[in-house]
Amino acid sequence: MRDQDLLVLSGNAVLELLAGQEFAVLDAVSNAYRLHGKGETSLPHSTFLNFPDDPANRIIALPAYLGGEVDTAGVKWIASFPANVQDGLDRASAVMILNSATSGRPKAILESSIISARRTAASAALAAQLFGCKKTTVAGLVGCGLINFEIVRFLLKTCPEIRKLLLFDLNPKSALFFKNLCLETFPTLQTEVVSDCNAIFENAPLISFATTARKPHVQSLKMCPPGTVVLHVSLRDLMPEVILASDNVVDDIDHVCRSQTSVHLTEQQEGNRKFIRCHLADILNGTAAPRVDEKGVVVFNPFGLGILDIAVAELVLSRAQEKGCGSVIRSFLPDPWRQSCRVAAV
Repeated sequence: MRDQDLLVLSGNAVLELLAGQEFAVLDAVSNAYRLHGKGETSLPHSTFLNFPDDPANRIIALPAYLGGEVDTAGVKWIASFPANVQDGLDRASAVMILNSATSGRPKAILESSIISARRTAASAALAAQLFGCKKTTVAGLVGCGLINFEIVRFLLKTCPEIRKLLLFDLNPKSALFFKNLCLETFPTLQTEVVSDCNAIFENAPLISFATTARKPHVQSLKMCPPGTVVLHVSLRDLMPEVILASDNVVDDIDHVCRSQTSVHLTEQQEGNRKFIRCHLADILNGTAAPRVDEKGVVVFNPFGLGILDIAVAELVLSRAQEKGCGSVIRSFLPDPWRQSCRVAAV
């Protein structure tokens, strides 16, 4: 490709390039966290585009720079429209632009809802591994959508002893669909739909929340087995009293304490952030222990960082270039201004 060309990768191409690449995605996500912990990133706050009188829908811009050998900047533009599911569409759609950190020029545009889902799942599965879930045999999923499905995919890599899934969703049809899809995709797993969340809290030492809840609804986790790990991916499920009673690890404290997340609500209530113990990067870089209480509940609260999207998008881009995939738009960028002026003058 020339400097003025642009590579475009469709969703189907991204799916193909990421097939069977779970460990590579986990490595990319882990590396991004490590770099972030060492200060080798730039991560402005995400920008939320909300719609008047329509609080369920939003579009978010996540700009970021990831250093190290990746050395790439970019932005993800991701829309979340939950009602799409009723029309047979995915809730989320996204596009990502990758820019050269040397010239600033765009080098690729990628469909990014798949990248977003898999980097989210990989970060949750990585946390479960770090918190000591390698030998966990039962996992509970609250919310039966794409994100939790991808979390299952990645948990089976980081916690390979999982043999049973407990599923709950407010929509029984979604739970049944999820169950059947798991049986097709992960035939070794036993999968059971339960009638309420308490059945998950009481029987699953590893729990993943991936819902579209806008306000906290879980008032207690006291019924959970000792040492339960909670992947609070959707961020708005747990009441402040649950957060205060837990060992809280986050991906970025300034990012997660925003937008009325459970952690943000707890900060507003308490007037401080002392209830947050550390960042996941601190554990990865060896400056914090994975857990402080083996019998207590540990909660991972990931806001979802743009550096993870860049890390996985760069993995996709590298594989695309190796395989010659994608569509190249020739001369997408104009000729340099000084050069075009000379041509015009002649």
